[in-house]
Amino acid sequence: MKKILAILLSASLVMASVNGCSSQTGENQVQSETEGQKAESQAAVPDTQTQTEAAEVEAVKEEPSSAADAGTSGAIKITDAVGREVVLDKPADKIVSGYYITTSMMIALGIEDKLVGIESKAASRPIYGLAAPELLNLPDVGTAKEFNLEGCISLEPDLVVLPKRLSEQAETLSGMGIAVLVVNPEDTDLLLETISMIGQAAGAKEQAEKLISYYDTKLEELDKISGEKTEKPSVYIAGTSSVLTAAAPAMYQNSVIETAGGVNAASDLTDKGWANISYEQLIAYNPDILVIIPEADFTKEDVMKDGQLAEINAVKNAQVYEMPEDFEAWDSPVPSGILGCMWLSSIINEDKYPFDTFAEEAADFYKEFYHTDIDTALITK
Repeated sequence: MKKILAILLSASLVMASVNGCSSQTGENQVQSETEGQKAESQAAVPDTQTQTEAAEVEAVKEEPSSAADAGTSGAIKITDAVGREVVLDKPADKIVSGYYITTSMMIALGIEDKLVGIESKAASRPIYGLAAPELLNLPDVGTAKEFNLEGCISLEPDLVVLPKRLSEQAETLSGMGIAVLVVNPEDTDLLLETISMIGQAAGAKEQAEKLISYYDTKLEELDKISGEKTEKPSVYIAGTSSVLTAAAPAMYQNSVIETAGGVNAASDLTDKGWANISYEQLIAYNPDILVIIPEADFTKEDVMKDGQLAEINAVKNAQVYEMPEDFEAWDSPVPSGILGCMWLSSIINEDKYPFDTFAEEAADFYKEFYHTDIDTALITK
């Protein structure tokens, strides 16, 4: 089996070389920073309109109409995030997820039992241990930087889900007859489209619609709450490596700020990922609220004691907050990403949306979609 895999893999890689394919490396950035090491991620974010059009999903049940459709009456057809048409004869039963965001989605959709392999560093994802500890024993297929093609193939999946960063590997796998969905949930709309795609592909459409409905309801509620404010506070979200690493408008974190009712203090940045700025820039931004995301290498106390930041509004008014890190990175486009918006809204609009109310709703969310009870005492700010 290994010899056959090696031959097939070698042939595919030779063909990829002839076609002039170049290697892509680096972690896929999503709003959050992917692979849980957000401090170093600098991933590119695609044009939202192009991706929104590309990620349109549909399940087609019709008589065969072309050679590609032959023998696939009732097939599932999905156009993924990079415009590739993926065809499945039936809902996938053996799935490899090479991306922690889609692995979390599969837990939320109740199809984690279909996973046969997942991304590396699973033990660093608290929600896996809480909601699906069996995933910690699955084979890992590497990261976006070092994806294990041969290991993935050996698991004999009928569907592989990969981030956009691994589009080249997706083409290699597709060339070997393995169905691959490429996803890129870089904003709320694309996140919901990704949930829809996975629900269609894995036969979890009803649960996907339920999760999307939850988002729709909460987004409407948050819009109503924030819409009552005449002035919106400026919010600065710092990256994990330093308070001088800023979330640019092209990132998912920007949608968290805007959905919660704030404006991005770093709205002038044109970077596609986390941007390194100077003290002078941060002082000029003078944010009303400063947010420290999960897994940061610094704390709220560090910021409050930083003499160079003593005069910014967030420090003067004690409006520096740490997002909880005991569940998932709520500043990223995981299914629980809506909780990041709700968390920030409860800070910005505490008179309309008390923090205690948010904590109760967060617990209800995890009970409903992850079938786990969380300790609300760990939901802090």
